[in-house]
Amino acid sequence: MPTNKKELRLQYKNLRKQLSEDQIEEKSLAIANNLIKLSIWDKLYYHVFLPIEEQKEVNTEYVLHLLSGKDKEIVISKSDFETRGMTHFLLTDNTKIKKNEYNIPEPVNGLPVPSETIEVVFVPLLAFDTLGNRVGYGKGFYDKFLSECKTETIKIGLSFFEAEDQIEDVFESDVKLDYCITPEKVYTF
Repeated sequence: MPTNKKELRLQYKNLRKQLSEDQIEEKSLAIANNLIKLSIWDKLYYHVFLPIEEQKEVNTEYVLHLLSGKDKEIVISKSDFETRGMTHFLLTDNTKIKKNEYNIPEPVNGLPVPSETIEVVFVPLLAFDTLGNRVGYGKGFYDKFLSECKTETIKIGLSFFEAEDQIEDVFESDVKLDYCITPEKVYTF
C-alpha cells in the first residue's frame, strides 16, 4: 500500500481517471448532502474551489447551491504560479470566470477578500489520512493559503475516496484538515 505523497498522488489520480461523468455527479451530490450534517452553517464567508474538470475533481456546484441557498458569502480564488499565492474574490452575479493555462476556473476580477476574513475553506485534495493530513497536487498553494487564515478557520476536505491509514511524509508546514467529507461519511479530526 502506498503511504507517501508521491505514490498516493499517482494512485488517486488514476482512481479518479476511472470515474465516469455520472459517478462524479453522483458522488459530488452525496458529498454535498453529507456537508449539511456539519455544524458550520453559522459562519458567513465560505471559500470554495471551482473544479478542474480535466482532473475529475469534486463538482462543487452542489456546494455552491447549498451556500447560496443559505445566503452565505462565497469566496473563490485566483492562483499566482510565481509566488504560489492565491488572491480571493467574492463570487457575485457579475463575476466573470475564465480557465487559466492549467484549466483552473478563476475569477477575472472582483471584490477582494482577505484570507483572515474567510471562516470556512473547502479544500481540494487527492488523498487524505485518518489524522487529517491531505495530499494535494504538491504545489503548496493551499498550505500557504490556509496558513494565512485565522487558526479557527474551519478546513474541510472533499474527497471521492475514503481515508488512508497514515501518510508518512507529512511536513511541519502541512496544514491539517478539521473535517473531510466523502460520499460515504464525515471524518472529524
